[in-house]
Amino acid sequence: MRQVILYQDEDGIWVAEVPSLPGCISQGATRDEAMANIREAAIAWIEAVREMGEPVPSSDEDRRVEVDTLTET
Repeated sequence: MRQVILYQDEDGIWVAEVPSLPGCISQGATRDEAMANIREAAIAWIEAVREMGEPVPSSDEDRRVEVDTLTET
């Protein structure tokens, strides 16, 4: 299982990133769409790396990340 970071940008678009797969980023108009898109992106990312004969980075199972929500005042 890989960690996904999901947030809304300043235009309200949902952005999804997989930190353990450098550059694996996607987006969507809704949270569900962004999640579906990042699943596809992660699969394609892993397939491309394997085709190039490169190692796939390990998953995030043993990593802990603390995330705070920032709000403007």
